[in-house]
Amino acid sequence: MKLSDVIDSLSLTVVTGAADGCFEGVYAGDFLSRAMSRVGAGDLWITIMNNVNVIAVASLTDASAVLLAEDVSLMPDALDAAREKDVTVLSSGMSVYELCVALGKFGTFS
Repeated sequence: MKLSDVIDSLSLTVVTGAADGCFEGVYAGDFLSRAMSRVGAGDLWITIMNNVNVIAVASLTDASAVLLAEDVSLMPDALDAAREKDVTVLSSGMSVYELCVALGKFGTFS
């Protein structure tokens, strides 16, 4: 699925990175060690974590993008790291649950 379609449909904000990519799966979770083992390459990762470690995990797992829920903003060092590592970060005022429900309407993901 195209990130741009989800960005438009859910009125997401592009914090940093490219919005022209695609994603193949969705993972929602905040435990970084768990995310490291569960976020797949090409996944959209939904979280409320906003520190530099999120960017490290997203880069390590080759996530398509990080989607910050509940109007969470990246910490300044995390924003710098996202730009440096070219990690796409999106933002939404919706809760993690609301985002999962909305994404589920687009279809089934791995």
